[in-house]
Amino acid sequence: MTDVMKKNRRFYEEAVREMIHRKFPEYETRIAAGICGEGSDCFGYDDEISRDHDFGTGVCLWLTDEDMDRFGYQLSIAYNELVDRVERSFYTERLRERRGVMTIHDFYSDILHIDCDTENCTMSEKDWYDLDHSCLKTAVNGEVYRDDPGKFTAFRNLLLGYYPDRIWRIRISEQLHAYASSLQVNYARCMTRKDTVAAELCRAEGIRSAMELFFLLQREFPPYYKWTFRALKDLDQEGVFSAKIQELAEERIRTECWQGSGYHPNRLNFKDRIVALSEEIASLLEEILTEKQLIRKRSRYLEIHVDEVLL
Repeated sequence: MTDVMKKNRRFYEEAVREMIHRKFPEYETRIAAGICGEGSDCFGYDDEISRDHDFGTGVCLWLTDEDMDRFGYQLSIAYNELVDRVERSFYTERLRERRGVMTIHDFYSDILHIDCDTENCTMSEKDWYDLDHSCLKTAVNGEVYRDDPGKFTAFRNLLLGYYPDRIWRIRISEQLHAYASSLQVNYARCMTRKDTVAAELCRAEGIRSAMELFFLLQREFPPYYKWTFRALKDLDQEGVFSAKIQELAEERIRTECWQGSGYHPNRLNFKDRIVALSEEIASLLEEILTEKQLIRKRSRYLEIHVDEVLL
């Protein structure tokens, strides 16, 4: 637990909890509390650079819709008065939106960009497919201090249970296609045309898809893109995959490798280290797909596996 997370917990235990007990004794078992959602501090990734915006001490207080109508407005006033008495820095209006009193429904719906049925704690396959996949980790990060009713934690646990199998396979197939098209096909086409800007976009898309695939195959949610590689290094215990990703990101574009080279879909230009790294990463992903028994036939060209994964 980072110092900031400890500070927020102390703020709850020493100030917020006492305020609730004193001013809302009849409702204190109705209020879920913790710190989750947007912000590097909720991931435990905050550092000195993070503290130049939307940074300060605070917690989240989650209510059902019914309880929000019953006493949420009064609780919000009391919480904000408490916050304003605590010394802090850079406590912006944006941070006020991320902390304080909110409904369970709005917390999850605003993060995932779908209408979440938190009352019945259900998610349809369509919900799982339509939600903002880049924000799933944001919805389940941080920690919950107290949740007597259990409704906030129940939906959190539903998400932590991970994708239904069909949606998981669809997500894997989408990223296999994205990786193959960007790095295994279009990068070479763009370099043959000497379009280095488009080639850089292909590389970036391929790196994103490769990292997404690694998380999917480990049945973990990646955090917001700014923190994905950091989380990847934590998840990749052997370090081989993340080292290849870092090398791919840092390798410079070498136009000289493509002098006099035409585009051949079945002939890879291994003079370009980016091409070689792309195939090495694809081979690592192919090994994991095999270990997870998602594929039987072997091929580094990841597009080949799309239909088999969907079966």
